[in-house]
Amino acid sequence: MSRDDKDIWHPSHRQAEEAQVTAWVRAFGLADYDALHRHSLERPDDYWMRVINELGIVWSRRPDAYVSFDRGPEFPDWFPGGELNWVDTVLRWCDDPRMAGQRGVVAEQEDGTVQWLSYPELGEAVRRFAAGLRARGIGHGDRVGLLTENGVEATVSLLALAYVGAIVVPLFSGFGADAIISRLKPSAVSTLIATTGFHRRGRRVDLVPVVEEVARQLPSLQHIIWKGTDVPSSGIDWQEVAATTEDGLPAERMSPSDPFMVIYTSGTTGKPKGAVHTHGGFPLKIAHDSLVHFNVGPGKVYCWPADMGWIAGTLVLSCALLRGATLVCYDGAPDYPDWSRMGRLVARHGVTHYGSAPTLIRGLAANEALALAGDRSTVELLITAGEGIDPEHFIWFQRRFGGGAPLINYTGGTEVSGALLSSVVVKPIRPSGFNTGSPGVDVGVADAGGNALVGEVGELVVRSPFVGMTHSFWQDDERYLDSYWRTLPGIWVHGDLAVRDRDGSFFMMGRSDDTLKVAGKRLGPAEVEEVVLELETVSEAAAIGVPDATKGEKLLVFIIIMPGWAGDGAQLADQVARHVADRLGKPFKPSRVHLVRQLPKTRSSKVMRRVIKRIWTDQPLGDLSALDNPGAIEELEAVRNAERSITA
Repeated sequence: MSRDDKDIWHPSHRQAEEAQVTAWVRAFGLADYDALHRHSLERPDDYWMRVINELGIVWSRRPDAYVSFDRGPEFPDWFPGGELNWVDTVLRWCDDPRMAGQRGVVAEQEDGTVQWLSYPELGEAVRRFAAGLRARGIGHGDRVGLLTENGVEATVSLLALAYVGAIVVPLFSGFGADAIISRLKPSAVSTLIATTGFHRRGRRVDLVPVVEEVARQLPSLQHIIWKGTDVPSSGIDWQEVAATTEDGLPAERMSPSDPFMVIYTSGTTGKPKGAVHTHGGFPLKIAHDSLVHFNVGPGKVYCWPADMGWIAGTLVLSCALLRGATLVCYDGAPDYPDWSRMGRLVARHGVTHYGSAPTLIRGLAANEALALAGDRSTVELLITAGEGIDPEHFIWFQRRFGGGAPLINYTGGTEVSGALLSSVVVKPIRPSGFNTGSPGVDVGVADAGGNALVGEVGELVVRSPFVGMTHSFWQDDERYLDSYWRTLPGIWVHGDLAVRDRDGSFFMMGRSDDTLKVAGKRLGPAEVEEVVLELETVSEAAAIGVPDATKGEKLLVFIIIMPGWAGDGAQLADQVARHVADRLGKPFKPSRVHLVRQLPKTRSSKVMRRVIKRIWTDQPLGDLSALDNPGAIEELEAVRNAERSITA
């Protein structure tokens, strides 16, 4: 792994001085960031009660305390006695005369059409849509599905739903009927805001038949609000709701523990898990991270293309709008009409903060000539999240695409809102690493007994409750407790493998259920994949372990070659195997290396290693609702069958 000192990013004096977290250090009267981080863990009550002031969180009634553990540490009651609606903190920017000339949300569609609202216009649009929802009887506690591509309407809809006290259930715009029903039915959704369709790679995707099939199978669904053209006569036009005259009513008053979102994440088997996020949890954590880790504030332009159906959609929206920055949305394929799209998007809107999943970064790097088109000189900071990233592509993204801007690696998940681990721009950043645990989160790496590890692969754990954690799964406390709290009683076990170096940096090593144990030695799949991706001929890689009578498990590696490569496949497979053995040791030499055209991925671009492993071990594939490319399964099954026919 390329973690040489020469590859470490170091902040300049100016970057450190101008970082917003530096102002926080001084406001707390502390010496440096490390002292602030220690204070956040030793005195979380003082830290968070001061943080909500520094962030300008708007309360209708101030909280009496930081937290109550009356229901136990697994079910904390954050900021008891308080009353707020998190959208009021967004609207304070909309109502600030100094923001009159700043764009609040900008939406670019795949065909190049651009729509935008200033901050005052955004505030008016949210209040009008909220009045329209109320006029139709939608309010406190009602569950409302949101199935629409990202953009102005999605932003206004989500904010207005929280404004009236409803609970939004986000849905990925590429879901089929079964996946949508499995997420709407458990929460008894009564209203669905849906798009009639959108364009991908120049082709119209019609969602009306999908939504109508959902309506036939869900008796609880009473209303459909359609965004788009050719609205079915049985539904309500989004524009009609948006045209409602403001009713003058304030945002619904909510307890910090009242839900505003139930967002589903796929399990390896069984039904999806509905993480519950509240007004006093998720938004406060994201506003905190946006300042501490991303250095976002008024005048910044924030773009991290994400679908509203995943946690990143609400996270990105909140990062920008809770901090008074301009939110830039993009609805379309990131490589359409070619790989220059993202660079030109940055140039067109003067983006200062740009985020990308590692899969997209690898695609950009493989098409560098086009990817580097467009003036990206406005970029001040880059973000990557969603899965592990190898050092080589981390360095490429930071130096080539970002022109040397700091790259913040960020990891949390649907169940934890924002970061468990991330980086700050006041400390050196190692390629593919995280230079800090997020302040207020007591995160570490532990062995099977819960003992702290340094320099060894272990479980990523959190040793005490933290602001932003899910308030359980929707009507399923037992599954929530089983998932996170019962492996090591009293400790949140996140399900990821990680390493903590002696200098305090962290590195992710993949999911716990992807752990490799070859010849009695344990390592994460990301460690193997990083080594494979050091080869210039390899574009993507996935490593899995399958049962072996001799070693316990044997290592299989699946690779996608770089575009235009035309060498000998058998020789490349042998080169990959030898390279892994040279770098990691002979016990870890892959038993087989398979060249494939695609790997199974989620719609947020994560490689689904468990699917590959289940194909190879003839197990049921489990929940595939998040799978974006079903053709990958057919190809992998064909490769497996071919291998077995040879060895039979």
